[in-house]
Amino acid sequence: MKDVVKKKVDDIVAALEAGKKPEDFAAAANEDPYVFIMEEGGKLLVHPTLAGESLKEKAGPVYDEVAKGTLEGTYVRYVWGGANKCTYSRRTKTGLIVGCGYNE
Repeated sequence: MKDVVKKKVDDIVAALEAGKKPEDFAAAANEDPYVFIMEEGGKLLVHPTLAGESLKEKAGPVYDEVAKGTLEGTYVRYVWGGANKCTYSRRTKTGLIVGCGYNE
């Protein structure tokens, strides 16, 4: 599963850096595993249920982990909805954070 989430994120980051817009990936929020795209400050641009809302305000500890995403990408762990999650989090050169995770 690690390879699946990494490929999804890497492909979206490459597309965003080539000029695509976050909203072009809204359908990815409905896939399994889903993708999210977030502004540096926490506003979710793409997410299955929280698009338009602040992850920082809704779930600060989760935000703190996914915000650790780097330009190269990194795996982070946290609890979401009572499940242990592993998420691949990566930043674009413009500071957007793209992530995709799975239950461990």
